[in-house]
Amino acid sequence: MYDSVFLTLIFDDPKVNFMDSEEMKRRTKMFAINVGILTQRFPESQINRAYCNQIIRSSSSVGANYGAFRRAKSNADFINKLKIVEEELDESLFFLELLEVFNQPQKEEIKTLYAEGETLLKIIVASIISSRK
Repeated sequence: MYDSVFLTLIFDDPKVNFMDSEEMKRRTKMFAINVGILTQRFPESQINRAYCNQIIRSSSSVGANYGAFRRAKSNADFINKLKIVEEELDESLFFLELLEVFNQPQKEEIKTLYAEGETLLKIIVASIISSRK
């Protein structure tokens, strides 16, 4: 119902010039998959286990809740679901920061994934703002 919101979004990131809901669906899913792949590369430790469990939940929730947003029945429902996506992305970014501290060999991979999470977050926030207008 609200797929048209993701028609044209322009940010500082030149890679994000045109975004539709199918592309966002693909990117949110790939974000979760890439988080999963990354966490499998970390050495086994109590900290990694705890943080990885959290980030796996939050990053997969991004895609799941984005799917729910696409089925929103009203503008209020639409905004509410996007706010959940925003919160889950924010949480994922927080755990990427923590994991970077304890997993320096994967620092570049974490930074790449963090940048994608930030881009997705910018898109979601812009969508929330535009839907409120």
